[in-house]
Amino acid sequence: MWPFKRKEPETETRSSGSGYTTQVMQARADYITGVDGMAELTGTVQGCVSLWEGGLSLSDVDGTDILTPATLALAGRALALRGEAVFLIREAGLLPCSDWDLTTRFSKPTAYRVGIPDTGGGKTETVLAGEVLHLRVGSDMAMPYVGQSPLRRARLTAGLLQTLESVLSEIYSNAPIGSQIVPFPEAPEQDMEALARGFRGNRGRVLIRESVNVQAAGGPAPAQDWKSSDVTPDLSKAMTKETLASTRSSIEMAYGVLPGLSNVATTGPMVRECQRHLAQWALQPVAAMIGQEASEKLGRIVKLDVMRPLQAFDAGGRARALGAIVQTLAMAKEAGVDPAQALSLVDWKD
Repeated sequence: MWPFKRKEPETETRSSGSGYTTQVMQARADYITGVDGMAELTGTVQGCVSLWEGGLSLSDVDGTDILTPATLALAGRALALRGEAVFLIREAGLLPCSDWDLTTRFSKPTAYRVGIPDTGGGKTETVLAGEVLHLRVGSDMAMPYVGQSPLRRARLTAGLLQTLESVLSEIYSNAPIGSQIVPFPEAPEQDMEALARGFRGNRGRVLIRESVNVQAAGGPAPAQDWKSSDVTPDLSKAMTKETLASTRSSIEMAYGVLPGLSNVATTGPMVRECQRHLAQWALQPVAAMIGQEASEKLGRIVKLDVMRPLQAFDAGGRARALGAIVQTLAMAKEAGVDPAQALSLVDWKD
């Protein structure tokens, strides 16, 4: 029995807050919450998604032919709802991927396992990062390789919008809107049902019924007469209109759409300002990101412009600026001043 083996103390293992398992679970949770969102069913979100989809599909693409309007529309919709989009680069063009997993090194993707949808059932391929066009917006510092949609970044407002529209839908489906309670003296149930059927369907006709202001068996009658009581719920006390309007405005701002675009009292200049704001502050940065990703993966410079096709600029202001520039250049030429040096003094570039 000698020598006895000394029992080694058991080593307790714990998962750290920034370990691999935590990152994988967080990435999977972000993937699930980014796809499944009831607020995506609302008209406000779909309107913003359509603006992203249509704006990116109209982009001027310089440097490649594989970024077609259909591909950019798919990318815009995926970025607006999911926060990221993955396309597989092939000779036939860009193949959209419905699902993917990736491995990283130094926070840079190195390989992908992508799922390619097809009518007879999709297939899965393992490819390198250079074969994949990975577009993402709203990435976090903890996981820069995972995108987040504007709807998920405004999760509290999105949940409020979902709750409000769900409640209103249930109210209009189940609440007794337009119903009334009419007092009637005691009578058999068959007579009450016959009377109710008599009221129903006689729209626009004069209905004559016996008054309840009578005396029965020598006793006094009720003081009330045929005065109906409305049972329609009063939603104004819950401020549903104001809350719904503010929630819609917050969701629109999260997508870069000015709330004035959906205002019933909006005007033409306000619509143009909303279009300029959407194109300049929301879509053009996304287009620049798509151009940078395409340039790295395709090996040539790719540029996307959203401002020109959407006409998201002040045409009158540009015309006046052009006239002033031409006049200034002519005056500089007459005075013998080099126009290039004059433009460099005011930081004027192409």
